[in-house]
Formats: sequence, structure tokens, C-alpha cells
Amino acid sequence: MELYLCPMETYKEAIEKLQRIITDIENNDPDVDVLSEKVREATRLIKLCKEKLFKADEEVKKILEELE
Repeated sequence: MELYLCPMETYKEAIEKLQRIITDIENNDPDVDVLSEKVREATRLIKLCKEKLFKADEEVKKILEELE
């Protein structure tokens, strides 16, 4: 499982990895150590997605302000 990824990881890639983690957890019965690792990775991906969404929101607001 990938724990540390390139800083250039896209929002789409992060979402796809989150979906794979969820599917893996739902379809398998991972032991506690594996589950902990997957939850840690999912948390990192969620933070990355939130940061990218926040940045995109700020950029859109800035563009809209420039139009006024």
C-alpha cells in the first residue's frame, strides 16, 4: 500500500485511492495492523483532497472578484 505519494498527486488520483481503500476494507477483513495503515492513508488522502478543494475555491473566488 502506498503511504507517501508524489506531491503532484491529483484530486482525482486521491479520490480513486480512497475508493480502493474503502472497497478493500468492505470486501476483506483486514487485521488490525493493516486496517490501521489503511485508515492512516485514507486520512492523508482526505486531507489532501480538502486542501485541493480549498485552494480551488480560493482561486475561483479570486477570479470572480477580478470580473467585478
